[in-house]
Amino acid sequence: MNKKLVGVYLSAVFATIFWALSFVWYKEVLVLYKPISLVLMRLIISSILLFVVTASIGKLNKIDRKDIKPFLLLSFLQPFLYFLGESYGVSLTPSTLSAVIIATIPLFSPIGAFYFLKERITLMTFFGIIISIFGVAIVIFHQGFDLSGVNPIGIAFLSLAVVAALGYSLIIKKLANKYNVFSIVAYQNLIGIFYFLPLFFILDYKEFIQVTPTWDVIIPLLNLGIFASTFAFVFFTYSIKHLGVSKANIFTNGIPAVTAVFAYFILGEELTILKMVGILVVVFGLLISQMRKNVFSRRAKQ
Repeated sequence: MNKKLVGVYLSAVFATIFWALSFVWYKEVLVLYKPISLVLMRLIISSILLFVVTASIGKLNKIDRKDIKPFLLLSFLQPFLYFLGESYGVSLTPSTLSAVIIATIPLFSPIGAFYFLKERITLMTFFGIIISIFGVAIVIFHQGFDLSGVNPIGIAFLSLAVVAALGYSLIIKKLANKYNVFSIVAYQNLIGIFYFLPLFFILDYKEFIQVTPTWDVIIPLLNLGIFASTFAFVFFTYSIKHLGVSKANIFTNGIPAVTAVFAYFILGEELTILKMVGILVVVFGLLISQMRKNVFSRRAKQ
C-alpha cells in the first residue's frame, strides 16, 4: 500500500474519530452552557476558521444571486434545525444512543432521493434500513422495555436532526455541482449564526453572560468547532475524493461504536454486551445498505 493511499485511509479514520468524539465533547460543554449557546459558539469558531483558510488558498466561491434562497434554506436545515435537534437531543440522551440515532442519516438519504429526485433505491438499502432500525431498538431497550431511562423528548430532537439532514442532502446535491465544498460549509455556517442569534438572545443570553468558562469546557468547545465541524469535514471530503462515496461512508458507519468506547472511558457511560450487539447490528445494517444491487427505480422510462 503506497503512502498516498495510507493517507487517504487515515483521513477517513480521523474523520470518524472526530465525529464520534463530538458526542462526548457535547456532554462536557453542556455542563456550563445550554445547547443554543454551544451551537452558536461552535459555528462562530468553525466559520472563522473556514473563511480564513478558504480565502487564503483562493477556494472561496462567490454566491450568485439566484442561489441565495437555496443557501438560506440549506442553512435553515443545516446547521439550524440539525444542530438544534442534535444539541438538545444529546443533552437529554446518552451519548452512545445519540450517536446511533444520528448514524441512521445515511440510511434515510436514499429514501428522500428516491421520492424527490427519482434516484434508484436498492433492495440492499431497504434491508439495511430495517436491520439498522432493529439495532437502534436493541440499544434503546437494552435494559428491557422500560423507557424510564430514555427521554422521549431527546429522541424527538434527534429525530428532527435526522429529518433535517435528509432535506439538507437533497439540496446540497444541486449546490455541490456549482460550488466547492469548503465554500458551501463556510457560507452555511455563517448564515446559520444569524439563524441562531435570536434564539440565543431570547433563551440563553442572561445565563450565558453569568457563566465563567473553565478550561474543562473551553477545550472541548474548541474541539467541536475545529475538529468536528471543520477538520473532520475536510478529512472526509479528501477520503471521498480518492475512495468514492460508498467506500468512504463505510468509515462513518463506525461512529456509534467509536462513540460508545469513548463515552465509556471518558464519561463513564455503561457499555453492556447487549448495547454493543445493538450497535453492531446498526453498523451491519449500514454496511448492507451500501451493497449495490439495483432493484427499484423511479426513473421515468424513456
